Amino acid sequence: MIKNIIFDFGDIFIDLDKPATARAMEKFGFKNLTPELDAIFKEYEKGVISSPNFLQKVATYFPKASEKDLIDAWNAILKDFPDSRLEFVEHLAKENNYRLFLLSNTNDIHIRYVEEQIGKDKFNRFKNSFETFHLSYEMGMRKPDVEIFEFVLKTDNLVASETLFIDDTKENTDAASSIGIKSWHLQVGKEDITQLKSYL
Repeated sequence: MIKNIIFDFGDIFIDLDKPATARAMEKFGFKNLTPELDAIFKEYEKGVISSPNFLQKVATYFPKASEKDLIDAWNAILKDFPDSRLEFVEHLAKENNYRLFLLSNTNDIHIRYVEEQIGKDKFNRFKNSFETFHLSYEMGMRKPDVEIFEFVLKTDNLVASETLFIDDTKENTDAASSIGIKSWHLQVGKEDITQLKSYL
């Protein structure tokens, strides 16, 4: 029986345009994601490097881009956060049938941008719907590393078999499933988090 639900953030609640950052950086010479850049992005998502350090490192690859250009391109991935999804999770929290948690691979620049775009009130309403708001850059870990799921189970005192994890990335749901967490790999564009009850 499901007692706990762990939600991803991007493309579960907030819409993403995943190729948007790469498109925005093409004019500054971006061609493809190199192992070096990928390592910097993952370090930043784990909070290993600060925002100024992250921007400084990326700038060495794109000398023609200003800091504002880099930030705007980095945030281009973030799109709308439909009110229907916020109201859905608020209603779910009020029903109190499940313990609710968020687990997101994210970073300081993205979170600040989301808070600014949707407003502090809406962001706090969202955050307050969850018992714990787990953000990768504050945890020093990221999905799909199994350690992040083990950390959440231990920290929040959850039983894997009583827990459902919802994410749009199969690599992440596979990792959760590997340690006994039930998973829903949500198909973006075909399924929506507001359909959760029919899935349960």
